[in-house]
Amino acid sequence: MENCLEIKDVVKVYQETTALNKVSVKFDAGKVHALLGKNGCGKSTFVKIISGAIMPTSGELFLGGNHLEIKNPADAINKHIATVYQELSLIPGLSVAENVFFGRLPRKTYNIIDFKKANNDTRELFDNLGIDISPSIQVSELVVWQRQLVEIAKAMTFEPHVVLLDEPTSSLAQHETDILFKVINELKKKGVIIIYITHKLQEIWDIADTVTILRDGNLIATCKIEDLTKETLVKMMFGDVVIRTIPKELSFNKDEIALEVKNLTSKGHFANVNFVLHKGEILGIAGLLGAGRSELLRSIFGADDYDSGEIYVHNKKLEKGGPIYGKNAGLAFTSENRKEEGLIQMHSVRANLVLACLKTICQNFLISRKKESQCVDLQIKNLQIKVANPEVQVFSLSGGNQQKVLVGNWINTSPQVILLDEPSRGIDINAKQQIFEIIWEQSKNGISSIIVSSELEELLQTCHRIVIMKNGSITEEIFPSQVNVEQLYSKCMEV
Repeated sequence: MENCLEIKDVVKVYQETTALNKVSVKFDAGKVHALLGKNGCGKSTFVKIISGAIMPTSGELFLGGNHLEIKNPADAINKHIATVYQELSLIPGLSVAENVFFGRLPRKTYNIIDFKKANNDTRELFDNLGIDISPSIQVSELVVWQRQLVEIAKAMTFEPHVVLLDEPTSSLAQHETDILFKVINELKKKGVIIIYITHKLQEIWDIADTVTILRDGNLIATCKIEDLTKETLVKMMFGDVVIRTIPKELSFNKDEIALEVKNLTSKGHFANVNFVLHKGEILGIAGLLGAGRSELLRSIFGADDYDSGEIYVHNKKLEKGGPIYGKNAGLAFTSENRKEEGLIQMHSVRANLVLACLKTICQNFLISRKKESQCVDLQIKNLQIKVANPEVQVFSLSGGNQQKVLVGNWINTSPQVILLDEPSRGIDINAKQQIFEIIWEQSKNGISSIIVSSELEELLQTCHRIVIMKNGSITEEIFPSQVNVEQLYSKCMEV
């Protein structure tokens, strides 16, 4: 097993932008090295270079003292470097086992795929990792956190010397995170070099040995975890960041109901859900993963069907018929899976910002470039989207800026209610604060929001009111002033 991965004077330049500027750092074996920094600091570029997705403009890599040249992702895997990206890359139409051993499926006589062995090998792998997912089920039937576990298990099959984990817990509940941490600790014992990227700063002290901080493409520091406090860490990452909570003066119209849900049921996901949302109100839905929160939002919008119940938008019943009915009624929906369901990654920022409002910017079936530019320029300005020009492809943006594009696309539809599923997933503290500011600004304009977030402290910071979901039912309604984050977690876990 190689004893260290060394990066020397690595530079990466995109056109006129320097993503990494002479970064030099060493990662020792048998340790977890957290790589931190705000969105756009160069973390993703750093990971892509090590994983072979892109080549550095200059600089060198060494593994175990030997010069390391990685030509492409397949070459990285052959050299025992495994990467689990934040944006999942599984093939939905294939089974879990087929995804885990994709391109390496076991064969029988006459080169016929041995599906039984593939399933058995996957089951054995999952048992060792403590994962309870059927190897034969299609990936399309899994929720996001289950897909994340499959991605991690798949990486383990390559017997890696280096493992890069990009936001591995962004969609995991606490018990899934505990499983992952156990796996990581086993890898440490085997001398694996682990590079761990996360925006969940609170988990760094549970898993990391060292922390490397990037800011604006430059290496700021590499420190032992015991030498850091949260305050010094945030200072190095962002400078001075003010953590804001919902403005005290931000009120809503308690006399006007923007959305009402009556006895909504989707078998296997949620049952007899009832609640009201007032005009301008920000409502949080708290609960553990699997409680039915995301499924509820999807059904309200029309992305998923439901079995029974009624939905009213401003006292008008919303007929079933898919997302177009929800959008026409004044609903907007930002999916937790922005890569596959929220944005078209290969299209420009301009195109993505008007996806949902094409009807309003068209004249005689042709897009009015003047109206389009007005919509695009307004959202780039108001949401402070950091982009050189709106023609760049959206995949080139940081996670925080992609999230702003997703929200801006729906704001352009002039919605009455915005349904936000994990709006801060995979973005840094600064970007989260900006997303919250956007939600508060919409509230001032009389636009209501429902927020689903696994980061329960964010609900306490952002919302007027919170309802708790457990096992597909709303069990309690609370106000942020009544509980702290520990009490809220406890309420979500109570049987």
